[in-house]
Amino acid sequence: MAGGKTPPYTKFYKNMSPQKKYTFHVNNMHCNACEILTEQELVEHPRVSSVKSNLKNSSVEIIGDFGEMPAEDIASELAQRLSKHSLSVEKQKKEIPWSEFAVAIPIALGFVILFVILQKLGIVNLVNTGKVTYGTAFVVGIIASLSTCMAVVGGLLLSMSATFARENDKIKPQILFHVGRIVSFFILGGVIGAVGSAFQLGRTGIFIIGMIIGLVMLVLGINLLDIFYSTKRFQLSMPKFLSQRAFQVAKINHTFTPVLVGIATFFLPCGFTQSMQIFSLSTGSFIGGGLTMFSFALGTFPILALISFSSFGIKGSLRAGIFFKTAGLIVILFALFNIINSLVAVGLLAPVFNF
Repeated sequence: MAGGKTPPYTKFYKNMSPQKKYTFHVNNMHCNACEILTEQELVEHPRVSSVKSNLKNSSVEIIGDFGEMPAEDIASELAQRLSKHSLSVEKQKKEIPWSEFAVAIPIALGFVILFVILQKLGIVNLVNTGKVTYGTAFVVGIIASLSTCMAVVGGLLLSMSATFARENDKIKPQILFHVGRIVSFFILGGVIGAVGSAFQLGRTGIFIIGMIIGLVMLVLGINLLDIFYSTKRFQLSMPKFLSQRAFQVAKINHTFTPVLVGIATFFLPCGFTQSMQIFSLSTGSFIGGGLTMFSFALGTFPILALISFSSFGIKGSLRAGIFFKTAGLIVILFALFNIINSLVAVGLLAPVFNF
């Protein structure tokens, strides 16, 4: 293995047949969550002993015993384990479906128009000068719950559900997971906010935080468009070992496991979550940070609840491409709003939006 490092997902393989290393290309990898999801799904295959994904070149390195099976057949068999991606021996030339933008752009513009109208009427205030509001956090949560960024949370949830389903315990674990997740997001967000108060962020500090949030969301939005590949390496992520520990916890059959899993989702590799955590730090207060993460978690709740009790999924639908491009454009607009308003707040730019 490269650099002598142990792959992030390994297991003991009883069969003493020679193990071979295979490298496949993973199609439709968007973010760090895709790495985690691909690894934890493929390592469950009985012939696989270890898996290591790489977002930068959209590949996966697998060590296992497949006998004399051709590489094409191995890729086909392994691909059946993947819920969000597909495998191929050769890197596929990706054709960008530009026609999807013909639908995505009007929808995104319609959202912006509706947003401006609501702002003018004073019904909602999603973007405030130089900072993110609770409304923004809620909407970002909705978008995150439908994106590939949140796919790893869905995978973790399903893994936990399977553990308890063996004993016909289906409802209680789901409730404990969602309650534990929402409550822990408030508490941990509050802790981050309280830590931020120790730094006494001034005007410059708040400006830097606002710019970071805007740039993080900008990268997320561009990645959702799925037309540029170099930006994937800039996406923010928690250390991978935290996600690995979360999936290990999900397989423990204990009364408090769902609560622990719900708490663990705070540390999973979702750029949307990290952008809201950064803003929570800038609030400088327990309540401000807590309510920001609470609003975000509340926005993710409806879709995660559907995942809990059904086979809901946007990724496999025929209109998934249109959805992700629409979501990407909306996220990019949020990012630009935040960047421009941050520049206005410090006097580097004249007011652009009269909201």
